[in-house]
Amino acid sequence: MLLLTVKHIIADFVLQSSWMAIGKDQKTGWALPLLAHCLVHLAVAMTLILLVAPKFWFVAVIDFVIHITVDRAKGFCASTFNVTQEHKHPWFWTLIGVDQALHHLTGFGLAIFMAANG
Repeated sequence: MLLLTVKHIIADFVLQSSWMAIGKDQKTGWALPLLAHCLVHLAVAMTLILLVAPKFWFVAVIDFVIHITVDRAKGFCASTFNVTQEHKHPWFWTLIGVDQALHHLTGFGLAIFMAANG
């Protein structure tokens, strides 16, 4: 769990550019920033997992698929319903919180899977 939390902090905050963060939530032109952001997640997860538990390399791919799905759903909600900070939407921080909770639950579930199958 700690490994996947470190991965999340690095990929979602340290290595995510403004182009990725803003671009992935747009009505159009979201695909490339979203893909770039999620490929960063894949690269960081793969690197850390290969260093610690290489037999679970495929967990990085599962994390990638879940991450791109969650982030696209958030982007769809943000762009369709104007749930943005710029629009001062009252659900903006709730949407961010749900997004982050889903990412952490993903890490928790994948950590349980790895621990149970280690």
